[in-house]
Order: sequence, then C-alpha cells, then structure tokens
Amino acid sequence: MKVYNSIDEFKDVNNPVVTTGTFDGVHLGHQKIISRLRDVAMNEEGETVLLTFFPHPRMVLFPEDNELKLLSNQSEKIELLDKYGVDHLIIHPFTKEFSRLTSVEFVRNVLANKLKTKKLVIGYNHHFGRNREGSFEHLKEYGPLYGFDVEEIPAQDIEHVEISSTKIRNALQTGDVSTATKYLGHHYTLSGTVVGGKKLGKTIGYPTANISVEDKFKLIPADGVYAVNVKHNNKLYGGMLNIGNNPTVEGKGRSVEVNIFDFDKDIYGDEATIYFIKRLRTEAKFANLEELKNQLAKDKESALRITTN
Repeated sequence: MKVYNSIDEFKDVNNPVVTTGTFDGVHLGHQKIISRLRDVAMNEEGETVLLTFFPHPRMVLFPEDNELKLLSNQSEKIELLDKYGVDHLIIHPFTKEFSRLTSVEFVRNVLANKLKTKKLVIGYNHHFGRNREGSFEHLKEYGPLYGFDVEEIPAQDIEHVEISSTKIRNALQTGDVSTATKYLGHHYTLSGTVVGGKKLGKTIGYPTANISVEDKFKLIPADGVYAVNVKHNNKLYGGMLNIGNNPTVEGKGRSVEVNIFDFDKDIYGDEATIYFIKRLRTEAKFANLEELKNQLAKDKESALRITTN
C-alpha cells in the first residue's frame, strides 16, 4: 500500500476506484466498503484509492469538543487499511479552509481533477462538503457530469444494530470489549511505551508493565480488569491488564498496567500493543494485599483460559 500525506502528493493511477471518509477503527462497515472497492477495481482493471483526513474533522470544526476519543491512531489505521487490501491511502490535512469546499467544489476539484476518479464507492448516509451538504443524491447528479460512476453501500447491520464508530466507542466506554470486537471485526488495540511504575505488582508475584498512551485522543476502555494479548517485538503473549486507579494501594491517577504471562524481560522504553479480548471484572478495592493477590490468581486463571483458546 502506498501512503500519501496530501491529495497533492497523489500521482495518476490506472482507473482509480475511490472511497472517502474518516474510517476510524476500520470496523466491519468500513471493511464492507473496502471489499466492494476491491471488487469494483478488479472489474474495472483499476486500483483502490482511499481518501481520509487528519486531524479528525470534528477536532477542527468543534475544537471545544474535548470528549471525542478515537478508535485508531494514525499508525493503527494505516496498518488496518493495509491489512484489508487498500492500494493507495491518502491522508489529507483537514483544515477549516478545506472544510469550506462546497459539495460541487469537492467533486470537481478533488474527486475529478485531483484523483481522476473512475468510480466512487461510498458508505450508507455519507455526507461531504461544506456543512455536510453533499449526499448520495448530489453524487449521482454530479458524478456523470465529471466522468465517474457512483455506488452506495447499504447499511451494514449486525443483529439489526447499525454499526458505527460511535456505537463501538460507547461499548468500549462501558468495558464491553466483546461487543466492540464483534462490530470491529478485530480486537481493539491500545499501543504505548512501557514506563516505570511503583513496582508493587512484583512484590506480590504479578509484575506489571505500565503502558503510557501518548495519543491524548485515543480511547482507553472503561476501568477494570481484562484478558488481553500483548505484542512486543512482533511476538504475542497472553496477559491480564488493569485500567484504573489501583484503589487497594491508594494509586494516584489512572494507569494502564499489564501482567504478561511467561515473560521476564526488562522492556522499559519499548513499544507494546495491547489486544483486548474480554473484560473479567470491574476494578475493586480490597482490604489488604493478600486479598488482592488471591483475586489476581483467579483473574490469571480466567485470562489464561481465554487467551490460550
């Protein structure tokens, strides 16, 4: 997959079959669009082109909205789109100036003149252009005028619930990683640098790696204990992870700490990626360290069953 940092970097390709959107999380609905994009490109003897934006448009248009959290950072999104078979990925800077393009200007200047779109494939209820004025109806009208066809993918449902990035965010914010996995079509991930902690876990037989998540917009799931997989140096390990304030030892501030099974290495400063498998329980305050240790033994037993299946 070729990655471009703006529309201006994109070079002409053979019969571009294009889609556009934020693609946050690259969930099952997004995957359906990409799959159709690939099928159309094969039929047209063309190449797939995905146009997305950074920062997320809501961050530019509504900077006062500090509640927005994203399902994927840039590197995660790139990795997922590559995995699902996109040929060309354009990550265009989203600015207020760009947001002022009318729907006609977006079709003419971007889709037709810059990308030279052969066919456009979009998701259900897709809007674009200034004030989101553009719609499928606009595209059906404008597309033929500028030399490309348009296809809309119908709503993708799972058990009659429409998939959306918002619904996945809501599931993660309640700790329901199983539902998030079902909608995403892959495990939710969290990446960061291993940093030093209090090392209290080591004193009770459960040493943890503290994960510092540097992207402030990345969504961290609800507090609790989770069965997870951990990727370090391209190797995958089972583990159990705690998100929260460590009330038993009067922790200060929210932390993300993972106990990696069958692992005994100094990895301070290294990158690690967490794959959320299942939430085991809510975070709890225990009367003493011995009670905490007994509960961690039960958590580990549960996590081992889940991560080794």
